[in-house]
Amino acid sequence: MSDTTPGTWLRRFHPAPDAPAELVCFPHAGGSAAYWFALSRLLTPTVEVAAVQYPGRQERHREEPLRDLHVLADRIAAALGPGGRRPRLLLGHSMGASLAYEVAVRLARTSGGAPAAVLVSGRPAPSRHRFGDDRPDDDRALLARMRALGGTGAALLDDPELLGLVLPVLRADHAALAAYRPTAAPPLDCPVVGLTGDRDSEATPDEVSAWGAHTTGPFTLRTFPGGHFFLSDRFAEAAAEVTALVSGVSAARA
Repeated sequence: MSDTTPGTWLRRFHPAPDAPAELVCFPHAGGSAAYWFALSRLLTPTVEVAAVQYPGRQERHREEPLRDLHVLADRIAAALGPGGRRPRLLLGHSMGASLAYEVAVRLARTSGGAPAAVLVSGRPAPSRHRFGDDRPDDDRALLARMRALGGTGAALLDDPELLGLVLPVLRADHAALAAYRPTAAPPLDCPVVGLTGDRDSEATPDEVSAWGAHTTGPFTLRTFPGGHFFLSDRFAEAAAEVTALVSGVSAARA
């Protein structure tokens, strides 16, 4: 039976169990929970960040990476479990945005489990999904794509030993993306915020703005200077968005 215990899937770099809200963060393809360390530091102690660690990376490097985003979403949703005493928000970048959506859909089917808000970064809306565009033909094309996007440091990609660790993860994640078809589900009923870079060819502002059709709640689009990994330089702005959402959710609950 697959391990769906929270300790396997979630990393809390700055534990804050008394924080008034929890933010679950989903990394991009090839990424790990560590991508969210800086955001966690910025948000503590107002918001406790739980960063998802996918199989196959860092301390889970002995596990086979999964090649199915729906299986990943099932296991992450099971690890998160039903909502607790405080509101839970979800944030994902690129592949992580698709997973945040899929997990939100699954949590919304459970009593009291629906997220309080969802932030999606650098990913077209499900209704604008680019079918099959995420799988390069071979490793050379895959690495060229990674260098062009800027998501993985050139030093890492050029180091044979490190590359041997990350390449299986990149292959699996891009195979999962190429096979992915978004779940057909009713719109979410929570606030959704779309984050995008004005020079991101992977997810244009128009494609990200289409997320507004996937919620009955308010939708906000935030456009920043930069390409696909604009968010790496914008964690302070992302923290401000999360803080504002938490304030709005808290006020609505009061």
